Amino acid sequence: MPLNRKYIPIVVTILLFIVMFTAGSFRYTGFFSLQVLMNLLVDNAFLLITAVGMSFVILSGGIDLSVGSVIALSTMVSASLVQQQGWPPAVVIPLVLLMGAVFGTAMGAIIHYFSIQPFIVTLAGMFLARGLCYVISIDTITIDNTFYTAMAQTRIPLPGGSFLSISAVIAILVVAAAIFTAHYTRFGRNVYALGGNEQSALLMGLPVARTKVLVYTLSGLCSALAGVVFTFYMLSGYGLHAVGFELDTIAAVVIGGTLLTGGVGYVLGTFFGVLIQGVIQTIISFEGTLSSWWTKIVIGLLLFIFILLQRVLSSRRLTLKE
Repeated sequence: MPLNRKYIPIVVTILLFIVMFTAGSFRYTGFFSLQVLMNLLVDNAFLLITAVGMSFVILSGGIDLSVGSVIALSTMVSASLVQQQGWPPAVVIPLVLLMGAVFGTAMGAIIHYFSIQPFIVTLAGMFLARGLCYVISIDTITIDNTFYTAMAQTRIPLPGGSFLSISAVIAILVVAAAIFTAHYTRFGRNVYALGGNEQSALLMGLPVARTKVLVYTLSGLCSALAGVVFTFYMLSGYGLHAVGFELDTIAAVVIGGTLLTGGVGYVLGTFFGVLIQGVIQTIISFEGTLSSWWTKIVIGLLLFIFILLQRVLSSRRLTLKE
């Protein structure tokens, strides 16, 4: 039975990850271990959470350039309230998540009700969130709160002496919830329908306005949660945190096999897209002689390949329809 074309990108992504991890295992001593695999999650938990939100945005046919700035704003608000104002984390964290969700909702509403391109609206959101960081402080705010340091240092033991961090567990739970939402809920089906063809979705009577706004609400919420996790990771708030992070996030989603025009893609593919970025960084780290900029070079090449693959598959789909 031939493989359905829509599954080809995600299959290629998973195979690419397996090949890269296997190549690293053969080349470097100590690479083939459960802890190296777990470190891909530990070090990229915040990217994974952000990429989940971005997956829904791109699946709906949109784009969100504000995610990196929302992460930075979340770290700054958290650090300012916890460290300088003495607020308890139990109040600050829900407040930051609410802030991210409201920020996303506002952008989604502007995009839909004013019929403005997502690129422009989220670009404005990016500048706004980044600017608000510097209103709070132009300097780094270090966090020494006991809850945040405990979150940063807690290790969840696994078989074989390996471990996961709290942030990695949060990221895995977010991915699991996103997979369920995308494939087993009405909202998930509406997102795919919206990305496939907005006019058709309207004619079918689907709640296009609500779905589009909720997609950006989800992205804002995921970005804020990634900011909380990033705060655990860095134990600081800073206006320059996550600069350019939106591009890494989009790259992870596209390498994960999600079609940039929307309607086709899988959260599981995004998961492996993030792991591929992580394994590239790990290989460069094990090599020891390469600049970290090679990560960007390799990711750029992979992006070209996956965009071309998407183009070829889209062209064949159109040819078959004709």
